[in-house]
Amino acid sequence: MAINRQKKEELVAQYKELLAKSPALVFTNYQGTNVSQVRSLRAKLKDSNSTYVVVKNTLLGLALRESGRVAPESLLKGANAVVFCGEDIGKSVTALKAWIKEAKAIEITGALLENSVIDAKGAEQLSDLPTKDQTRAMLLGVLSAPARQLVQIINAPGSSLARVLNAHVEKQQEAA
Repeated sequence: MAINRQKKEELVAQYKELLAKSPALVFTNYQGTNVSQVRSLRAKLKDSNSTYVVVKNTLLGLALRESGRVAPESLLKGANAVVFCGEDIGKSVTALKAWIKEAKAIEITGALLENSVIDAKGAEQLSDLPTKDQTRAMLLGVLSAPARQLVQIINAPGSSLARVLNAHVEKQQEAA
């Protein structure tokens, strides 16, 4: 079914708006899915601030180019639906993979991480990325380690002296 020019311009604008908020796109082949499955996937992805959109390949390619991103011709073929990932890419792809495992309805065909085109296997591995909270925790651990070591070094002589004095007191009490 052909769409008019105004509708095409609206779609390109919608894609560009989604692209501005998405550091990564995960391309999927949605053939064989029904409307209720797509709705359930969208609901699952909403928790990770991601959006699942059935796209027109040529219009998405145009929106990508207009946004200054690479338009991966190899991924812009066939029945495409795209996950516009939120800030937390790992969480988004993990949610997508969990839904795919449960529903067995779609397949990941590739991804676009900023301007890097990734194959299907690489796209699935994006779920191994740490979540935003995990990254913060790792960073906090790295930043607090020197301070923790400094406190241990400063406390070491005092605690050693306390252990020696305590051992001496215990020895005196045993002798008495």
